[in-house]
Amino acid sequence: MSRVVVDVMPKPEILDPQGKAVLGALPRLGFSGVADVRQGKRFELEVEGEVTDEVLAEVARMAETLLSNPVIENFTVRVEETAEVQA
Repeated sequence: MSRVVVDVMPKPEILDPQGKAVLGALPRLGFSGVADVRQGKRFELEVEGEVTDEVLAEVARMAETLLSNPVIENFTVRVEETAEVQA
C-alpha cells in the first residue's frame, strides 16, 4: 500500500481566524519569531497498488469534490515516500 497525502489550506485572500488565534497564543506561551500562522487540514489516503498518474488524478478529484471547498481553499496532492517519526 502507498500513502497519498492531500493538504488543504485556506486561500491567501481568505481570513484564517484559527491561524490568527494560534499566532496570538504563541508569544503568551513563550514562543517567538513566528510571523504568521495558517491552519489547514491534512488527509492521508492509503491506496492499493502502484500510485500512477491516474491514481493521483482520482485523488485530486476526491480533494476537489469532498476534501476541500475550492471556493475558499487550495489543495495539494503528493505521495508520501518515507515513514515519519511520531512525537
